[in-house]
Order: sequence, then C-alpha cells, then structure tokens
Amino acid sequence: MCNNYASHVPASQIADAFSETGFPLRFDGGAIPNIEPNDDIKIGDTPSIVTWDEGPLLTSMQWSWRSPQGRPVFNFRSDGREFGNTTRCLIPASAFYEFTDAEPGQKRKTKWSFSMTGEAWFWIAGLVKDGAWAMLTTEPGPDVSPYHDRQIVVLQPPAGLDWLTLKSPAAETLKPSSAGSFQVVKVFP
Repeated sequence: MCNNYASHVPASQIADAFSETGFPLRFDGGAIPNIEPNDDIKIGDTPSIVTWDEGPLLTSMQWSWRSPQGRPVFNFRSDGREFGNTTRCLIPASAFYEFTDAEPGQKRKTKWSFSMTGEAWFWIAGLVKDGAWAMLTTEPGPDVSPYHDRQIVVLQPPAGLDWLTLKSPAAETLKPSSAGSFQVVKVFP
C-alpha cells in the first residue's frame, strides 16, 4: 500500500482550495507557513495536513498511529465503514508511489509515481486518531489495479470540504478513481 508520497503544494494553494467555500483555511500558529516541497514523505514523518476545527485548519501531524500490537497504522480500509464520529483529514499531495516486484537484475522494488491527470495536486482522504493520521484506502481503480490490489482515496481539490464535513455520504466520496485519473511514471529503476 501507499507508504510514500510527494507534496509540492504551497500553503497558499491549499488556502485557495477553500477560498470560495465560506470556510477560509486557518493556520496552526496563525501565520501562513512555508511548506517546503518534498518528494519523499514517509511513514513517521510529520507533514502538513488539513483537519476540521470550526473550519479547515492546516496543521502538522505524524503519519501513522500505533495499533494495539504496536505496528504502525498508515493505511486504513474505508470499505463499508461510516466516519461520522471520527476526525477526518486531507493530505495535500502532488504524487503517491506504489511499488512492484524488482525487475530482473535489480535488488530494490520497482517504484511507480501516480500524479493526477490535469491537476498540479490533489487530496488524499485520511483519518486522525491518537494525534496521528492514516490514509484511507479502497478498491483499486483501473489505473492502479495493475500495480496494487488497493488504492488510496484521492479527491480533487474542490471535493476536500465534502470529506471534512461529510457533506456527501462516505460511500460517494471514498471510491476508486476512474480510468485516466492518473499519469503513471516509473521512478526506479
């Protein structure tokens, strides 16, 4: 599953996604932060995400909480679940990565980058628990299924508020991406 992603989304672009919603983005600490572009955000890192606190709030929080067995929970199945009594989040991303078996002669797995067709960035739907967050997953869409048997839930920037506020039923929001949603590029080797 997705355990690595990229984000080249400045705070001003994140704020623009909420500018016409009636719910302007607020910033943890008050001032608009400088979010450095990052091609390699991993489990355990503390990137910027958007949560809901009387409106959208840009804050930083650790990726993955601990399961009762002590393992990191970085992806969480959305299928058949309701999220009304949860804290939801949006993860701004430019790309996410999936890994397949190593090619002949290689020791490391093959790394694939998925970016949204026609968009500079997108949201990944997430869930907050114990002061950390995890990405939500669903069945794979046709662009992802050749690479993995699950996919993260990806939303276009205008759909973010629907997830934070549950304006639409979860089943309508948390679904596989349609064919042609992603540009797929081999990153390694």
